[in-house]
Amino acid sequence: MQTVKIPVSIDPIRAASSGLRYEGIILGKQLKRLSELCAGDCSDVVVSLECGVDLQGIVYLRGKAVTELTLLCQRCMTQFTTEVTVDFCFSPCKTEAEIDELPDAYDPIECNEIGEVRLHQLIEDELIVAMPIIPMHDDNSCKSGSKDIVVGEIEPAHEERPNPFAVLEKLKSK
Repeated sequence: MQTVKIPVSIDPIRAASSGLRYEGIILGKQLKRLSELCAGDCSDVVVSLECGVDLQGIVYLRGKAVTELTLLCQRCMTQFTTEVTVDFCFSPCKTEAEIDELPDAYDPIECNEIGEVRLHQLIEDELIVAMPIIPMHDDNSCKSGSKDIVVGEIEPAHEERPNPFAVLEKLKSK
């Protein structure tokens, strides 16, 4: 199969009835929100997408997206690259009842007013959700990974403290 640019939007019902498959790329510079979250450039996203109808008659969009992101390590504050991979399986839904009846294997998506799904936005959303919450190098490759940062010292309390209820003991014995 030829590697092509992934379309910006598709009609999932028409694509599923035709059994379309896409293998291609989305240019990293087109994913503005994802690029804003990165410390450097976002590389192109390699996407494989399959449209179809399952045995229950449910239309689905199943696929995988892989990209490399340049992030800022929150331990040593230097840039590093990490691979982000997402697997997704969506089904277009029009009503709340359809969403409630949808099996757990599928995530619901909404179509726009002309019945299309914006693929670039959908894949960008999935990649944003899959990003690490706190980006960090591996312990081995981080400059300060194995060192614990100490902000202050707590001295151990070895001395005996006076009992605060000792005054009550004296009153009780009187």
